[in-house]
Amino acid sequence: MDAVKRKVLAAAGWTVGDAADFLEMSEAEQQLLDARTQMAAAVREARESSNLSQKELGQRLKTSQPRIAKIERAASDVSLDQLVRAFVAAGGRFVVKSKAVTSKSAKRKPMHAAKAAKRVVLEASASK
Repeated sequence: MDAVKRKVLAAAGWTVGDAADFLEMSEAEQQLLDARTQMAAAVREARESSNLSQKELGQRLKTSQPRIAKIERAASDVSLDQLVRAFVAAGGRFVVKSKAVTSKSAKRKPMHAAKAAKRVVLEASASK
């Protein structure tokens, strides 16, 4: 939504937000949803780059084609474990890296190592 429209709506008393605001999702829930949808897209990209049909990927995972379609949509009944297994079965490579995150305030004021915030970086790449 452009800034002008946002201002007009706010002036008229409307609250502007996204689905996460409407559902009152926490930051952790938003990050989990983002991770799920990105992983589902990576499954589809890996499957297509490996020239596999949904049915063929389903056979590799010992599941059905409709289940693969649900995995690629990140349906609510699909676990992260299933997303990762499907990605790897489609030819993807999954790497988890953990890094310390430094913020502007952390640079000014040193933090104890045990209190340092952590960020997990998931790298996904399709191999051919």
